[in-house]
Amino acid sequence: VFTDAQFKLSEIETGSIEFRNLSNIIKLTGSIDAEPNNVATVSAPLGGYLKTAGKLPGELVKKGQLLAVLENPEFISIQQEYLESTARMEYLSQEFKRQQELRKEDINAAKTFQQVSSEYKMMKAKISGLEQQIALLGLSSASLKSSNKISRTANIYSPITGYIKTSSVNIGKYAAPTDILFEIVGDSDLHLALNAFEKDLGKIKPGQTVKFSLSNENNYQHTGNVFLVGQAADDKKMIPVHCHFTQDSKLLPGMYVKAWVETGTEKKNAVPNDAVVQLAGVDYLIALAGQDKAGYKFTLVQVAKGAQQEGY
Repeated sequence: VFTDAQFKLSEIETGSIEFRNLSNIIKLTGSIDAEPNNVATVSAPLGGYLKTAGKLPGELVKKGQLLAVLENPEFISIQQEYLESTARMEYLSQEFKRQQELRKEDINAAKTFQQVSSEYKMMKAKISGLEQQIALLGLSSASLKSSNKISRTANIYSPITGYIKTSSVNIGKYAAPTDILFEIVGDSDLHLALNAFEKDLGKIKPGQTVKFSLSNENNYQHTGNVFLVGQAADDKKMIPVHCHFTQDSKLLPGMYVKAWVETGTEKKNAVPNDAVVQLAGVDYLIALAGQDKAGYKFTLVQVAKGAQQEGY
């Protein structure tokens, strides 16, 4: 019971139960994720000792930007073998043409022409393979051929534009071909990667509206649409649900989100969330039982909460 003075002092507000359109919703959790073509893992295909320092997590790198420089005696051998092979190829090319002309005139033996032809083709294949190895070093075979300058170092460049997620690089460290040196994540093409329980699989479909909030937000002000629902559960019996954003937001990969999916709308009895109180683990409404000279009388009415949406 509240007296008139107590009631006015407490600034209690009363209202009626409303009949509102509330969506049937499924609650989900997940994170902001990058599209597969916007994630890159960088390693050293031929290995080597690192001559440069790493990058700081969160640092922006552009596609084609130099990430690291490696040193390896094998790099010298590859370039030396390439230059020697190209020099040998010049002779074989001329010899092949000469033997070809002689063979047309039936001057030389067929066996001689076959031997030269075989050696010419083998050298051509060898040079092609060495050019691919030089490309893996981040070097230009054309520049090497024209300058004849052998480099003992190789360069590693960024395959995409994005932000450094992890960097396992320090000067003097040996990087094996299987080591991951950098992980890069772009932010130009992001989506929601949510997790749903198996029991909700049949209720979630492409095209449904998703509202979500970040971990530091209380209102579900961001929106999206479901575009892909997984058809197999993971070890935790969760189904992946992927959603596109319907508005531009300043979001970053890896951000944790809370979300819900609308699966249908219907009229329901509704009250503001603040009108529901919890006592000993049970939900109640505080109902105005009556008003007389003694003051205002309130009573607790036990309720079971249903759908919760936008403050109701």
